[in-house]
Amino acid sequence: MIRAFLLILLFFSGVAFSQNKLHLIPYPQKVEFQKGEFIIPENFKFDKNLPVKETAYFKKRTAGMFTFSSGKKEEGAHLVNTLFTPQSVIGQQKKEKYSIDISPRAIVISSNTDQGYFLALQTLIQLLEQYKDSGKIPAMKIEDEPKFAWRGMHLDVCRHFFTVDEVKQYIDYLAMYKLNTFHWHLTDDQGWRIEIKKYPKLTQIGSKRKESMIGAYVDNTFDGKPYGPYFYTQDQIKEVVKYAQERHITVVPEIEMPGHALAALSAYPELACTKGPFEPATKWGVFDDVFCPKEETFTFLENVLDEVIQLFPSQYIHIGGDECPKTRWKECPHCQKLIRKNNLKDEHGLQSYFIHRIEKYVNSKGRKIIGWDEILEGGLAPNAAVMSWTGIKGGVEAAKTGHFAVMTPGSYCYFDHYQGDPATEPNAFGGFTPLDKVYSYNPIPEELNAEQSKYILGVQANLWTEYILDFKQVQYMIFPRLFALSEVGWGTADPKNYKEFEGRVINEFKVLDKMGINYAKSIYNINGKVQPRVGGISYKLSTSQKPEGIRFTTDGSVPTENSQTYDVPIPVSKTMTIKSAYFEGGLQSAVSSQDFVISKTTGKPITLESQPDENYSFGGEFTLVDGIIGNQKQLGKTWLGFQGKDVVATIDFGQKTRFSEVYFNTLDNKGSWIHFAKSAQIFVSDNGTDFKLIKEIGKEEILSAKGKIKVNVGIQNSKYIKVNIENAGIIPAGNPGADSKAWLFVDEIGVN
Repeated sequence: MIRAFLLILLFFSGVAFSQNKLHLIPYPQKVEFQKGEFIIPENFKFDKNLPVKETAYFKKRTAGMFTFSSGKKEEGAHLVNTLFTPQSVIGQQKKEKYSIDISPRAIVISSNTDQGYFLALQTLIQLLEQYKDSGKIPAMKIEDEPKFAWRGMHLDVCRHFFTVDEVKQYIDYLAMYKLNTFHWHLTDDQGWRIEIKKYPKLTQIGSKRKESMIGAYVDNTFDGKPYGPYFYTQDQIKEVVKYAQERHITVVPEIEMPGHALAALSAYPELACTKGPFEPATKWGVFDDVFCPKEETFTFLENVLDEVIQLFPSQYIHIGGDECPKTRWKECPHCQKLIRKNNLKDEHGLQSYFIHRIEKYVNSKGRKIIGWDEILEGGLAPNAAVMSWTGIKGGVEAAKTGHFAVMTPGSYCYFDHYQGDPATEPNAFGGFTPLDKVYSYNPIPEELNAEQSKYILGVQANLWTEYILDFKQVQYMIFPRLFALSEVGWGTADPKNYKEFEGRVINEFKVLDKMGINYAKSIYNINGKVQPRVGGISYKLSTSQKPEGIRFTTDGSVPTENSQTYDVPIPVSKTMTIKSAYFEGGLQSAVSSQDFVISKTTGKPITLESQPDENYSFGGEFTLVDGIIGNQKQLGKTWLGFQGKDVVATIDFGQKTRFSEVYFNTLDNKGSWIHFAKSAQIFVSDNGTDFKLIKEIGKEEILSAKGKIKVNVGIQNSKYIKVNIENAGIIPAGNPGADSKAWLFVDEIGVN
């Protein structure tokens, strides 16, 4: 309502607002334009009493724009900092509250804290970038504070390592866009990256591996090159923590337990349930060998945590807790005796026992633990916070029981997913999380009432680096999605106005270019969406640019500036390849290509008995009849993923239809817990209620076909077809993720 009122008010006072739409990211809570302009001086004067470190940061960031000098307020200083009327500062958000009053005479920043002042400077830097060419900033009043206390970015340095200077650059990016938490993932199966002086073998042995997996996981290929030793010394850790503190960013370390422990067990095999030997993992995924919950293990972890706590002043210590297979615990006499001794229900209860013990120790040191949502297994430790990654369920459960939660669901917040057409993007983990999807996220689950919502600390995005080989690719994967995360965390994201946000993103690219930061240009590319139409499907194209710049072909040829101009969705009535690109004075985008394979189910109404997991649900059930065959090496937007669920799909032909062949694909990627279907059944019906089985497909047939199922079902003539594709169920021992629910991935269900 406030923004609408301002638009009306300024419309009658002139055209200033349309000329002065701010390019700020994140957008402030309140902006009020006023009369006059502040002339940007060549010599920028400062009040002598401004906070020293923050002002030095400002000078460094704006070096080259103007010179600096200091003066007294009465001398007409151009930048002044004042404190708000004294009040109790309660909560992180109040510490980050600030206002900026820009008048023709001066820029006055008001804040409760140096942190608020620092955030105000980030806003001021962006304003100076926007208006430096015109030489004047419109007079305005900005009143601003974040909605969420935790606005974080995670970085995995275990799968691939990044130098201290690169980590500092990463922290700088967070500071520029008002994020305040850096989650540093320091230990995992593939590498131990933090020096622990009491246990030197952790870095002598655990910080290196004999080789690394390369390419798509399903290729199972390796580079044959030793990796490491790579780790951070304690002095380097202190250096990074200090650097972050100067930018008002909290560094939260993660020490993985009880799973993801192979690098540690390689150094100290006596901490496992079996004798080993072990070595740091050379491939990605989840492994059965985990910490054994015996006294020497807890002594080891407590000693490690002692050194970690000395290095990191953060309130929270992240202890992982995710993806811990129970295979070794089930077979371990000590673990089984411990379960009986403590009257635990099962191995999930043992996981809870493990987390409770660690939490009690961390609490005794004046700190708190936070962990991935699997720490809920068997019951949540009393003071633990949950980082909800498998979806929103963990965060909802935590908040409803009075525990704090940070929302980081993979479907919105995993920046290792594809952000554009997988065919034109670097190899990524899987999933499809484009800029607009990140921007649409609301960290407060609808299931929570107002009181429960207070336990949602905020939002975080995660960057796992299995497929990220260097820092340039780190930059590529976080930008521009970090912009969307920033605005979601600040609380000013408005999905209805995504196009306006997209315009600010494109403007901010100039800053990234100036800083030499690599970023994804996916929003410049053509985005294609399949939609149903009478009698089939059509392909809708869109772009962040002028729509009349889109050119396309339907014969598989590469489009040129003279190709057909896109204006309405393209009918797809036969098997074809549509290629598209954006032209404006030449080719301005990658060439997007989409193959369509049309069958008698394409575009027909489809219903699923169980919905796919939100991480792999792009396009919903219609994905299975959209005419697109999934790429088995890319878990992008063409696949639906189901964990522990069967796919039961019913398709309505609309009238009796003759067919004799049915096809669909499933995947096998055991390292990611994805298994071929166990079996499949095909049914037909004329009324949608009474179905007759016409074909059963067994496990051996699915394995023999490598998941690419195409079967003859005889001559059929029916109105409905139902395909039941059975999930593999619980992952058996000897496989990554044993004892957990398997994933089932399915793409197109076709009929000829």
